[in-house]
Amino acid sequence: MATFHHSRRFCFILSIITIVFSWFANLTGAVYHGYVPSPWTLAHATFYGDETASATMGKYHGLKLVSSGYLIPVSLSSEYNISGYNISGGACGYGNLITNGYRRDTAALSTTTFSEGYAYGQCYQIRFVQSPWCYKGYTAVTATNLCLPNWSQDSNNEGWCNPPRTHFDMAKRAFMKIAQWKEGIVPIMYSRVPSNAIRKCGIRFSFQGNGYWLLVYVMNVAGAGDIKHMWVKGTKTGWMSMSHNWGALYQAFATLKGQALSFRLTSYTTKPTITAYNVDPANWNIGLTYRGNVNFH
Repeated sequence: MATFHHSRRFCFILSIITIVFSWFANLTGAVYHGYVPSPWTLAHATFYGDETASATMGKYHGLKLVSSGYLIPVSLSSEYNISGYNISGGACGYGNLITNGYRRDTAALSTTTFSEGYAYGQCYQIRFVQSPWCYKGYTAVTATNLCLPNWSQDSNNEGWCNPPRTHFDMAKRAFMKIAQWKEGIVPIMYSRVPSNAIRKCGIRFSFQGNGYWLLVYVMNVAGAGDIKHMWVKGTKTGWMSMSHNWGALYQAFATLKGQALSFRLTSYTTKPTITAYNVDPANWNIGLTYRGNVNFH
């Protein structure tokens, strides 16, 4: 494995490249990183929680991220429990958003844009319009949850996330960057943008399951930020298709212990496929998170 120093240097170089390409694309209108920002579109936004964004957090369990020869803390939540295994909370499965790299600038999407669970990790720029409580400029948020419909309320009165409305229920910290919190609900313009600015280094794979069932939730996806298909290959197997469990989780019913694992991923939006070879050592364990050396950059 590479040393910690080399890993940090790689991330720094990748960050500089991302900034340069982002600046060039904004200047020229060029396409970069495989995803073209969408046109600005009208919608509405509310906020939830407080300025700490603690309402978006999962419970901390002190797990460790194993990557490039060093360890850092990660967390899981007990909000959801599948077959007796506690995994990250929320409709996307990211758990503690700060510890897992998604920060406090997040939003729950209405079903119109949630794409049946494939919108997790997508990034949006949001600016408010036509309100005296709005500030100039825009902020960027990551889709990390689903804003459920409230059919007992009218769509224009508390049923903000009822289809066919496009709605963003933002973490309060993100909301307050561009509007005063007392406004409650505001009209916005949104544009879906590439996730490269905050998705540096390789894709991360967090393992759950047991000896016969591998459950992997995928984090830190750049480019369009989303995944449509995923495959796994052990050192003793061929490529096997993984099924979509829910949110950012994919599963394979196979005996893969004692093998270094490689993963192949296809973007939901832009459709390119990348392969992360030998993401983990042969002695990998459930409850650890491993980082690959590729991303949709």
